[in-house]
Amino acid sequence: MLVSVALPLPLFRNFTYEVDAAQAARARPGMRAVVPFRNRREIGVIVDDGQPVPGVTPKPVALLPDSEPVVSRDMLALCAWMAEYYVVPLGVALRCAIPNALSSRVAPEPVRRKRRVAMLRRDLPSLIHRERIFARAPQQRALFELIESLGGRVPVEHLMARLSCSPSVLRGLVARGLITIEDEVVARDPFASRLRQPPTPHAPSPAQRMAIDTLAAGRGGDVFLLHGVTGSGKTLVYIELLRRVVLEEGNSAIVLVPEIALTPQTVDRFRAVFGEQIAVLHSALSDGERYDEWLALKEGRKRIAVGARSAIFAPLSNLGAIVVDEEHESSYKQGETPRYHAREVAVVRARQEGAVVVLGSATPSLESWVNAQSGKYTLLTLPERVGQARLPKIEVIDRRLPKVDTSTVPIGTALLRARLAPVTERDAGDWLRLVISDELESALSDRLERKEQSILLLNRRGYSAFVQCAQCGDVATCPNCSISLTYHRTPERLVCHYCQHAEPPRTQCPRCSGVVMKQRGLGTQQVERLLSDRFPSARIARMDVDTTSGKWAHTEILDRVGSGEVDILLGTQMIAKGLDFPNVTLVGVIDADVGINLPDFRASERCFQLLSQVAGRAGRGPLGGRVLIQTRVPSHHAVQCAVKHDYTGFVRQELEGRTTPAYPPSVRLANIVFSGTTEATTANLATAATTWLHALLRKRPMPGINVVGPAPCPVERIKNRWRWHVLIKAEHPAELTRLGRYFLERFPVPKVDGLRVTLDRDPVALL
Repeated sequence: MLVSVALPLPLFRNFTYEVDAAQAARARPGMRAVVPFRNRREIGVIVDDGQPVPGVTPKPVALLPDSEPVVSRDMLALCAWMAEYYVVPLGVALRCAIPNALSSRVAPEPVRRKRRVAMLRRDLPSLIHRERIFARAPQQRALFELIESLGGRVPVEHLMARLSCSPSVLRGLVARGLITIEDEVVARDPFASRLRQPPTPHAPSPAQRMAIDTLAAGRGGDVFLLHGVTGSGKTLVYIELLRRVVLEEGNSAIVLVPEIALTPQTVDRFRAVFGEQIAVLHSALSDGERYDEWLALKEGRKRIAVGARSAIFAPLSNLGAIVVDEEHESSYKQGETPRYHAREVAVVRARQEGAVVVLGSATPSLESWVNAQSGKYTLLTLPERVGQARLPKIEVIDRRLPKVDTSTVPIGTALLRARLAPVTERDAGDWLRLVISDELESALSDRLERKEQSILLLNRRGYSAFVQCAQCGDVATCPNCSISLTYHRTPERLVCHYCQHAEPPRTQCPRCSGVVMKQRGLGTQQVERLLSDRFPSARIARMDVDTTSGKWAHTEILDRVGSGEVDILLGTQMIAKGLDFPNVTLVGVIDADVGINLPDFRASERCFQLLSQVAGRAGRGPLGGRVLIQTRVPSHHAVQCAVKHDYTGFVRQELEGRTTPAYPPSVRLANIVFSGTTEATTANLATAATTWLHALLRKRPMPGINVVGPAPCPVERIKNRWRWHVLIKAEHPAELTRLGRYFLERFPVPKVDGLRVTLDRDPVALL
């Protein structure tokens, strides 16, 4: 019997192998297969019957390690769509659907947790002559009767540690055949230690009730865009939908959140309602924890998967609903091959399996909004916050410096030196006023006096943005990337945020040997220090990548905020989403301009979404809220529309800017990135590819296709690899698929200088 096996290799083909008669009955699509490939063994997936190749003798399958398929037929179909749409080999797409415990190991036993259990012999007579058997062994009798009283089975560890039993007494019972010791697999629950609060009773508002009823009446494959302002109760709509789908109809469901580690409140709310039906899937779990959750879903012991983007591949049957919360978030896009977008995969999976899809957001992506306006999706709105809460008042603080008449002030005067001096030359109070305005400082002080909480956003971690020589102006840059090194104070070092290169702070300029190194810009570490100096009694928590590297660090910080142990929460964009703290009455954006002028067509959209989302953290309780946005571009449409809570106004202006030149959602886009270890060969490869594409389109015209480039990527070098890119714009997705596949299969890439070519379909960023 011949089978076709998809291997996780960068080759656009499957491979034919032979299965012997003993294994033929188990060789079904979806089964893992261990096969020989180029003098090594690979773990692949059987996808179909194999076809004989003339003149080729197929190699035998080495092992079929499973008794049942690990990939269902529905999941095989979904991965086949992914492979075609995102232009990747099928084996690479299938790797997403299999937990690491199975894709990297033949069997998952090494990652499963086991324990030894002492059990009474099942064939032991109900009445035994205890007086005779234990006449000279009173300790054995006591232990025997203890195990009996505990139901006939007790973990050995519990007997030894908690009940202080002697190992020799236990061994004596085993030797006499009265009990047995067996290994038992323990299913781990990574959230078992968290205390789940009972759900707060809440009657849906008329708008929520209309949304719930509309979703419940949806047919399989229907897609709904739930546009609700921050605090409008979108989570309640999700929960009520899942009550009907899971508890009443007996189906299963998937809930996607942008970053599961950052949204413990969402997990707690679902677990409070659905209890043990919830399985959590995300990358912070160990391989063993993730496999246990995956297996519970596959076996039907749990029916709701909550997780980040990879949870869209949860092995659920009878799928009834898929929820994509904060659907606009770029974290739903996979950064490595296959570069899928979980939102788009969710829509396709729901249509294949007959489920409804809910895309929820206060600031939907332009692509989803256009689909809703065209009728492809159904638009549902929640225009007001629940209860008595109101959207917070947003104020803009203009941080532009007043103009200085340099014609009357010599350039070397103390005035200009003070204006341009870095933090090391300033009085701490003066520097604080440059970082935090008088208005924001006063508002923080007021909240501290009233024992209310504040959130401060600065989307730049570290202590200062970069370090510069005061004599020649040279900036400390990463030796591996085209990016400046960020100064971190704790621990003190210069760090590259792309490749994680770190080095000690420089005391001397390598270019001119100058000894005065200045810190320019600011990061969350520096703001934390300034706040501590200004408000010494305030309890401040910083939440960024540097403080949340631990497994449960995000949860621990947010639990402290929720319990009132934090007065000021300072952080990067991770604090802007998924948080609901009624006592937060002030949100301050320290620098709204971070990222607004990046060379990326989505920069304004990301800025508007971030400002709107972080503003929505304020005023969720009866105390109301206030938002202060510090900016040097107060007239920018992203800032102005965020101030007015005007999503439709922002969309109108942003879509106009995406028309000429055309960018999504006006067109479909693919970003082809060329990388290599030398700049010249990388540039030459990008130029040759562009010439090849133009020649192909002249020979085989494809209307609506436009090739733009080549050009260096905005960040030219990352991890010692130079980067150039070419954009392909298309009016129709099918044409982009055909051209991308043909290019990757036919364009010759020289095997020199580590040259590589990657294609990113529907990119969320071009940096």
